[in-house]
Amino acid sequence: MSLVKSVVTRLFVDDLDKALPTYVELSGNAEVRRFSTPDGNVALAGAFLLLEIPEDRREPYVRQATVYVTDIDAVAEIVTRNGGEVLEGPAVGPYGSRMLARHADGAVYEYNMRVG
Repeated sequence: MSLVKSVVTRLFVDDLDKALPTYVELSGNAEVRRFSTPDGNVALAGAFLLLEIPEDRREPYVRQATVYVTDIDAVAEIVTRNGGEVLEGPAVGPYGSRMLARHADGAVYEYNMRVG
């Protein structure tokens, strides 16, 4: 049984308005959800999370993808058993559990498990 429900790719872009039409169309004209961070603007279109954040402020946002899972504790155990490390969490947030982990190969992923 797969623990992964879905994956959202993270992309840094220089111009959110210019980049969005391509990803919206690729996602079957998915509804766009926009929000702001203290460092810039972000938009979610289907399986694409576009981040319009200046290059010198990107470090806290750098990860390969956001992965939605069915059991975040099982994911933490798998990552650490295979030589990776949990960087943050798992911790309960307003929308469920969240964890940031670095795999043994150096790739960093954000894991989320929605509750309810």
